[in-house]
Amino acid sequence: MADLRVNFCGVELKNPVTTASGTFGFGHEYAEFYDLGELGGIGAKGLTPEEQLGNPAPRIAETPMGILNCVGLQNPGVDRFIEEEIPFLRQYDTRIIANVSGHSVEEYVGIVEKISDADIDLIEMNISCPNVKCGGLTFGTQPKMVEEVVSAAKKVAKKPLIVKLTPNVTDIAEIARAAVSAGADALSLINTLLGMRIDIEKRRPILSNIMGGLSGPAVFPVAVRMVYQVHQAVDVPIIGMGGIRSGRDIVEMMLAGASAVAIGTACFADPMAPVKALHELEQFLDEHNIKSVTELTGAVQI
Repeated sequence: MADLRVNFCGVELKNPVTTASGTFGFGHEYAEFYDLGELGGIGAKGLTPEEQLGNPAPRIAETPMGILNCVGLQNPGVDRFIEEEIPFLRQYDTRIIANVSGHSVEEYVGIVEKISDADIDLIEMNISCPNVKCGGLTFGTQPKMVEEVVSAAKKVAKKPLIVKLTPNVTDIAEIARAAVSAGADALSLINTLLGMRIDIEKRRPILSNIMGGLSGPAVFPVAVRMVYQVHQAVDVPIIGMGGIRSGRDIVEMMLAGASAVAIGTACFADPMAPVKALHELEQFLDEHNIKSVTELTGAVQI
C-alpha cells in the first residue's frame, strides 16, 4: 500500500483529498453517506464577518459539463461557524480548512485574526471578492492589491495561510508570485471562471446576477494548465482544484504540481465522489508501484 500522507505547510493530511469550499457546506449532508474522517481535509463553506444571505434566485444554471453559480457567499458568519460548526467537524479525523472572504483589507484582517484563534488547521483566503474601496475591482486580479491584502492578513494569521487564486486574470503566475512575496504559505487554484447563460425564449440572463462562476469538468484543462504554471513560478504547496472527478484526475493534477487536491462540483452529482476518487487514487498508486503519493507532485515530464 502506498503512503498517502502529505505534509502541507507543516500540517499532516492523511491523504491529499479535500473538499472545495462552497460545494460541501459544513459537511452535515455528506456525513450521512460516509465517514468524513476518510478525507484528508474539509474545505468549509466560505465565511464572511457577518451572516450573508447571498444573491436572490435563480442562482444556479446548468452548462455542458459544469454549472454556473452566483450564490453570493451565503453563510452564517464566522462567529456561528466557530460556535456551531467546528465542534461538529471535530468529530471526524480530518483537517479543517476555514475559507474566509472580505470586501476590504480591514475585513480580511479581522476575519483572519478571529479564525486564527479557533480550532481549525488551515486558513484559505478567497481573494476573488470585489474591493469596495477600489470601485469593486476584484482583489485577486491586480498584483498590488494581492500583495496588500495578503501581507496584511499574514501579519495576524496564526495558522498556515492559503491564498485561493482566481483564474480570471491575464497571467496567473504573476498573481501567484505576488501572493507568495506577500507571505502566502500555500496557494489553491482555480476558483471559478466567469460565465453567462441566456434563456433564449425570454431573452434574459438565466442567473439573477447575470454572470456567475463556472465550475465542473469543463474547467479541468484550464485548472491543470494554471496549476502547472504556478508550480513553475513559485515554491509553495498548491491545492489543485477545478473539475476533478476521479482518481486519474487527481493524478493528473498532482503531476502538474499540486501537493493536494479539492473536489467540489462532482459532489453535487455524486455525494460519494471524493471517497470514490480517493480509492481510485490508491488503486492507481498500487498498480504503478508508487510508494508515496508525494512522488507525483510536479513529476510531469516536459
